[in-house]
Amino acid sequence: MDRRTMIKSLGIIPATGLMATLGAENVSSQIEPSCINADVLVVGGGTAGVIAAIQAARAGCKTILLESGSQLGGTMTTGGVCFPGLFYAWGKQIIGGIGWELVTEAVQMNDDVLPDFSKPFGESHPKHQILLNPFLYAMLAEEKCIQSGVSIRYYETPVHVTPLDSGWNVEVSGKGTRASINCKQIIDATGNASVAALAGCHRLREEEIQPGSLIFELEGYDLSSLDFSTLSKRYDEALKNGVLLKTDAYDGIRGLLTVKGGLATQHVLNADSSTSELHTQANITGRAALLRALRFVRTLPGCGKVRIKKMLTETAIRETYRIDGLYRISHQDYVAGRVFEDSLSYSYYPIDLHVTHGVSPSHLKEGIVATVPLRALIPKNIRHFLVAGRCVSSDRLANSALRVQASCMGMGQAAGAAAALACRSDKTPADLSLTELKVLIREYGGIVPSLA
Repeated sequence: MDRRTMIKSLGIIPATGLMATLGAENVSSQIEPSCINADVLVVGGGTAGVIAAIQAARAGCKTILLESGSQLGGTMTTGGVCFPGLFYAWGKQIIGGIGWELVTEAVQMNDDVLPDFSKPFGESHPKHQILLNPFLYAMLAEEKCIQSGVSIRYYETPVHVTPLDSGWNVEVSGKGTRASINCKQIIDATGNASVAALAGCHRLREEEIQPGSLIFELEGYDLSSLDFSTLSKRYDEALKNGVLLKTDAYDGIRGLLTVKGGLATQHVLNADSSTSELHTQANITGRAALLRALRFVRTLPGCGKVRIKKMLTETAIRETYRIDGLYRISHQDYVAGRVFEDSLSYSYYPIDLHVTHGVSPSHLKEGIVATVPLRALIPKNIRHFLVAGRCVSSDRLANSALRVQASCMGMGQAAGAAAALACRSDKTPADLSLTELKVLIREYGGIVPSLA
């Protein structure tokens, strides 16, 4: 009996072309969703979401972590910006806890060395960032989630969010799976506030968002033997003739050939990850720019054998949507280092607004460290809901600094602790005892700002 005859005898009709598509849709619609109960549902397994999930689980909550991709870490792993910062400010550690635990374990296991945080760096803030092995970080993040009791569900995304009397019902769709998750608290760590949108929350967005970057590295040339005077002239000619775009290498030919690790040298204008269509376009645009740059570089003297050493799978995104929260952190709040009664974590990074042709960081004055209040993690007019990461309620300039990884880790731990305490006390996060919440964060190594 051949394969086709056997399949037919079993009552299965082989599907091809349009029939395959229709058949797949029919099968999907017939899948009975599994019903799951949880205390905390974290959506988004990136920088903030991983820490939020671990914190909630370690505090005793049944926690589910949804991630639409194939691994944890987000911008740090899939996006390739694998140098989190900044954990220290003015010689003092300001972000610790679960994020710091994960980072230092990755450093130790890769036989790397932490920067000397006691040395002042002025405006050279990259000297205090920590270069990580992203592959190792992704595996350690996954291991710590599992050890903490977090249930990870890859390749799944929420499609409907419905409020309940004491929580939420979230319908989830994935590869051949459907699930109906009842939870007491949601933490939206998608970076786009996409779950908040499904829940009916108002979101903030700029008319023109910051460019993204595809992270890559080139090899196959001797940097010391290159004549950058000649190469720069050729680069300028390529820009003039339309062979290259300025955004293909916004730091010029030297930046293109000296970029290492997770540093960016390329801009993808209006890079947006808030829908699959927009993210697809950002990825295509980023790869096309790299291919254009590669073809040009291989025409230069001494660069005929240049090749791609690494290229990340996604264009890293800097900015999309933010929530309209109970409090919106302003640029003035940030640069003044304002401490609120409900401040739960620190943030220390220059104002870092990327524009079409580059970035010029605006550094904080000596001794200033910004903070993140609980109210900025809670959308208006909604209960049992928190966010963590770059979708924190803030204006554009403040967000350009708040979005970096160490700050997002601090927010993640704060949100995870708030969700856990809300489950314990059967309250919505805005009604929690700040004293109890700060005690819980400190119990797991987090550093909480003081009003004094």
